[in-house]
Amino acid sequence: QVQLVESGGGLVQAGGSLRLSCAASGRPFGSNVMGWFRQAPGKDRVFVAAISGTTGRTFYSDSVKGRFTISRDNAKNTLSLQMNSLKPEDTAVYYCTADRTTYYDSRHKYGMDFWGNGTLVTVSS
Repeated sequence: QVQLVESGGGLVQAGGSLRLSCAASGRPFGSNVMGWFRQAPGKDRVFVAAISGTTGRTFYSDSVKGRFTISRDNAKNTLSLQMNSLKPEDTAVYYCTADRTTYYDSRHKYGMDFWGNGTLVTVSS
C-alpha cells in the first residue's frame, strides 16, 4: 500500500523559511514524477512544484518560482520542499504527490496518482 506522509509544516512569520518533507512507502518513486500541491482556505487545490523522475528536472508555479525549491532523495524515497521568503498568501495545506509516470508534462499540474494527507503551513504577517 502506497503511503505519502508529509511533515515540517507549522507557523512562521512572513519572510521566514520552512522545509517540508515527504516520506514515501509501499513502492519506490525514484523514477517517478513527484510534486507538491497546496490548498488555501476556501480555495481550490493548486500546483506548486514538481520534479521529473529520471532527469530530476524541476517545475514551479509562477507564484513560488525563485522562492521554493523542490528536491528528492531517491535512496531514502523522500521528497522535500524548501520554502524561503514566505508570504501570508503561502498559507495553505501542502500535499505531497507522486505519479506512476516518469516524465513531467503539463497534465501533472492538475493532479497525480498518489496523495498524502497534507501538512498545514501558516504564514503570519
